[in-house]
Amino acid sequence: MIFRQLFDYETWTYTYLIADEKTGEAALIDSVAERAERDAQLLKDLGLKLKYLMETHVHADHITGVTRIKKHFPTALSVVSEAGGAPCADILTQEGEVYTLGELEIKVLSTPGHTNGCVSYLMEDRVFTGDALFIRGTGRTDFQQGDAGKLYDGITQKLFTLPEATWVYPGHDYAGNLVSTIGEEKRFNPRLAGKSREEFITLMSQLNLPHPKKIAESVPANLRCGSEIALAVALN
Repeated sequence: MIFRQLFDYETWTYTYLIADEKTGEAALIDSVAERAERDAQLLKDLGLKLKYLMETHVHADHITGVTRIKKHFPTALSVVSEAGGAPCADILTQEGEVYTLGELEIKVLSTPGHTNGCVSYLMEDRVFTGDALFIRGTGRTDFQQGDAGKLYDGITQKLFTLPEATWVYPGHDYAGNLVSTIGEEKRFNPRLAGKSREEFITLMSQLNLPHPKKIAESVPANLRCGSEIALAVALN
């Protein structure tokens, strides 16, 4: 397997490249428009064939790189949750569906709460949790159909039932962390460890965080899969 963890310093976003070494089939998870050329060039350098552009959710802090990357890989298929509100996607996915890259399998886990359409992607011994589960944190639940109860349920009843050695790769990190494990987050995540559902809901209601700087342009653009028209409006 080929694996790369890529980073956008402006929005603290991780993009993940996964590929099967034998076939060269690849997927990008949570691409960023401003890093599209970087990611496309890496795929070309490694001689990979991009099969899927997968989103963990409709993002509020950055615009997806789907449209820009498709200029380089026109047969790549975009994947968004059917509950995400982005009918522009080539594939509207749901819980339990499996996508293949050669011999690799990526399974969809529905983990709503940050948004209605949040999913995590499970592949072998690693899970890409988007904005559901962070390293020592969670996604916020105060906008874009956020629901703290749903988030708690998705994390504790789905992600935390995975083997404790499963690697956790989040959608963002704001403290320089790269990876964690399910076992670590069950024991040490301050929002979840030892917290009841009611305690978690109360905690999340008291965060009082400012909205993402790019929310006004990012959400409309991502509901259109980062189309050139949406990008032009958002970036001007």
